Amino acid sequence: MTDTTVSSPVTLERDGGVATVRLNRPDAMNALDTATKEALLTTLREVAEDESVRCVVLTGSGRAFCVGQDLKEHVQQMQSDSFGLGSTVQEHYNPVVELLATMDKPVIAAVNGVAAGAGASFAFATDLRILAASAGFNMAFTGIALSCDSGASYHLPRLIGTARAKELLLRPRTVKAEEALSLGLASEVVADEEFEAHVREVAQTLAAGPTKAYGAVRRAVAFSAGHTLSESLAHEGELMNSTGATADHRAAVAAFLAKEKPVFEGR
Repeated sequence: MTDTTVSSPVTLERDGGVATVRLNRPDAMNALDTATKEALLTTLREVAEDESVRCVVLTGSGRAFCVGQDLKEHVQQMQSDSFGLGSTVQEHYNPVVELLATMDKPVIAAVNGVAAGAGASFAFATDLRILAASAGFNMAFTGIALSCDSGASYHLPRLIGTARAKELLLRPRTVKAEEALSLGLASEVVADEEFEAHVREVAQTLAAGPTKAYGAVRRAVAFSAGHTLSESLAHEGELMNSTGATADHRAAVAAFLAKEKPVFEGR
């Protein structure tokens, strides 16, 4: 296992095929100042491009997952004549969410504590959201008179429906873990003391799986959300062709015929 300097606002820990990207400002509840946003974007680009990484885990240090924009820095920036929230949305939040949602490997949000604003939106962009029992979500945007960002308007309605999404956006409150599970915001909820071990187990299982197939499934689901049935069927055919040509598929078929368990190499 390797990791980056612990003083960094974002650390990267590698364990076999699993890369854990950890927001590392526990005293600030992992609020997103400029340095953290830039480090997060750089780190996600690194793991997205690294074919030895077969599963990515996004999590936080301390008692929070991420409470969104650092408001202390935000107040300082508001004094500038050139200030505009749109710039950080375009430069930081949007590419972070696109990487989380589209990289060619599965991504887990290990929500260890409160996830608010952009922090919640980041979690919604991933494939699986594993919550500690003490964790929760809060769509805090309108509480400070802002619209939503980081893909909240895209992913939240797809997870829980338009009506519920608007309710949580217009009347922000903390949705605790068990309610998040019942709404469909959480994939599963795990006792705090079992949380890290369970996340590690799920991530390692995915990292040992058919990575190219997982990436194709991500693309298929995203494509079909905005296209017709005929277009989606055609796209599925293209993805079946590409995954059918992988070494993992050939190995899986051979293992099936031999009545053995397949070993996937992610290629």
